[in-house]
Amino acid sequence: MDTLQKNHTLSSEFIILGFGDLEELKIFFFVLFLAMHLITLAGHTTIVLITLINTCLQTPMYFFLRNLSTIEICYILVIVPNMLANFLSRNQRIPFLGCALQMHLFIALGGAECFLLAAMAYDRFVAICNPLRYTLIITRALCLQMLVLACISGFALSLTLTALIFLLPFCQSHEINHFFCDIPAVLFLACSDTRANEIAVFLVCMLILLIPFLLILLSYGFIIAAILRIHSAEGRSKAFSTCAGHLLVSLLHYGCAIFIYIRPKSCYTPEQDKIVSLMYTNVTPMLYPMIYSLRNKEVKGALKRLLESPNR
Repeated sequence: MDTLQKNHTLSSEFIILGFGDLEELKIFFFVLFLAMHLITLAGHTTIVLITLINTCLQTPMYFFLRNLSTIEICYILVIVPNMLANFLSRNQRIPFLGCALQMHLFIALGGAECFLLAAMAYDRFVAICNPLRYTLIITRALCLQMLVLACISGFALSLTLTALIFLLPFCQSHEINHFFCDIPAVLFLACSDTRANEIAVFLVCMLILLIPFLLILLSYGFIIAAILRIHSAEGRSKAFSTCAGHLLVSLLHYGCAIFIYIRPKSCYTPEQDKIVSLMYTNVTPMLYPMIYSLRNKEVKGALKRLLESPNR
C-alpha cells in the first residue's frame, strides 16, 4: 500500500490555486506585480553593477551587498514568474518534481540570504566595535569563505527540508491553496501523521531562521552599545547610517519568514499566508535596494556618477 501511495504521488501533479477567488481583479494584479517585479530586478541589478564597476565600492560591506542582491534576484525569479503566469490562467498544474525543485530552490536561496545577513551583521560589528583591526579580521578570503558557507548551508538544509516534506504521501487533494509550492501549503496536503516531519521541519527552520537572527540581534546589541559611547553626534550618525539599512532589511526578512515557518501545522491559515508571502516575495525585495541606497551616501554618489557619465 505504501509503495502504491508513493508511486501515485511521484506520478501525479499539483494544482496551484493561486488567487482563484479574485477572478475579476486578476489583470489588475498581474500588471501591478509585473511592474513591481521589473522594478525589483532593476534595483538589484543596479546594485550589482554599481558595486562591481565603482572602484570606491570594493569593500567587504559592498561585496556582501552585491552578493545579497544576486541571491535576491535568483530568489524572486524562482517564485514571481510562475505567480504572474498563474494570474493569467484558471489553474496552473505543476509536476511533483517541479514543485519539489521550486521549494528546494526557494528555501536554499532564502536560507543563503539568512546566513549572509548574519555575516553582514558580523562585518558591521567588527567595523564599529573593533575598527582598528577591521582590515586584519575582515579579509577578502574570510568574505569568500562566509559567502560559500552561507550558500552551502542554505542548499544543504533546503535539501533536507524538501526531502522531509516530499517523502510524505499526498493521496488526497493535490490542490495547493497558494501561489507557489510553499512549505505550510504542501505539508497541509499530506495524508499521513506529519508530527515527526513537523518537528524536523521546525528544527531545520530554527537553524535557518532563529539562530542567525539571534546572532544578528546580539551583534546589534554590541553595535548600539559602541555607538552610544561615541561622543560626537556626527560620529554616532555616521556609524548608525552604515547599519540602519542592514538592520531594517534583516527585520523585514526574518519577521515575515519566522511568522510563516516557525509555527505548527494546526495554525495554517491559507489566505493570511498568501498575503504575508506576497510581502516577502514581492514587496520587501523591491524595498531592499531603496533602503540600502537611500541610507547610503556612497551608493547614491556612485549611482549619480553612473547616470551623469553618458551625458559628459
